[in-house]
Amino acid sequence: MYKHLKTATAAALAVLAAGSATAQVNLTAETGGPGTVVHLAPASLVEYAAERGIANIQLKDGQTSTNYVLSIGEDKVDIGSVPLILPFLLGKGVGPYSSIDKADAAGLGANVQLLAPYTLGVYYLYAYDAKGFSSWDDIKGTKILNGPPRGAATTDSRVIIQALTGLKHDEDYESVTVNWGQAASAVVDGTADAAMLPELFPSGRVTQASAAGAMTALSMPKDAFESDAVQKVLRKPGSAPYRLPISEAQGLGDNWTIISDDDTFRGMAVLGGLVGRAGLDEGVVYELVKAHIENIDNTKAKAPFARLANFDVLDDAVTGVCTTGIMYHPGAVRAWEEAGYTVPACAKL
Repeated sequence: MYKHLKTATAAALAVLAAGSATAQVNLTAETGGPGTVVHLAPASLVEYAAERGIANIQLKDGQTSTNYVLSIGEDKVDIGSVPLILPFLLGKGVGPYSSIDKADAAGLGANVQLLAPYTLGVYYLYAYDAKGFSSWDDIKGTKILNGPPRGAATTDSRVIIQALTGLKHDEDYESVTVNWGQAASAVVDGTADAAMLPELFPSGRVTQASAAGAMTALSMPKDAFESDAVQKVLRKPGSAPYRLPISEAQGLGDNWTIISDDDTFRGMAVLGGLVGRAGLDEGVVYELVKAHIENIDNTKAKAPFARLANFDVLDDAVTGVCTTGIMYHPGAVRAWEEAGYTVPACAKL
């Protein structure tokens, strides 16, 4: 649960924003469900924009990112909180956007610009201690929750497992897929023996699951993680290698055992960010991003998972913007650079 920020419906957030009599513009924003970084970032921005009289932002939560990324590209929505792989796919006219003419897709993708990056989650393997997982080889012959029935998350989960172990889904292990809202219960009720999902330290799903019993989280093996073949997987658009001191990973809680080759936890980060349509007023974007930057500590304090979401990191090795081709909005560039950050040259217009 967020601290100092109640999970809100779109209507409640609109009321919050409308409380600022000095707000100059009305904006629309869409995001996913509460309890995640993808929701926390825009919900916090609504609050900060209202407090400073920058804008009234009407936020719709519980939306599908594949859809609202396209809406931003089409100038139908102003702001969104998204996995960065989606603007990349939109610009290429592939994946969920394969029905769009390639020339049109390129223009739509270019119309989605970055305001502020963050880390959505980190892929790691986790299971109840009673399931006996002590290495990645224990996946063989078991049921692994890979993600939802559709989407990049499930594909990524399967690809990582195969890259690390050589095990193939539905040949060497049974791949379980459920909707995101059912993921925690699929682990709790034994539908899956283990999960390979993007999480933080902690995140809502792992917190819910570990309330029912002691659990183990497995870092990626060091040698495999550092191999050229696995690094290629980890550095694909929308992803990046992720390293964390074990002491930080222990943020999962006392009910967890962390297994790693050394004092570092390794995984694949899923990269995300607040994005906006290119036509947003540069001055408004500047003020919004400035408010975001100056409240990063406040945002981190709102939820246990937020401290490791990299809200204050622009380094391309962490944000991966260069592989996605997304550009920062000029107003965002000004705000970040005035605050002393270095915006990667690859992502500046």
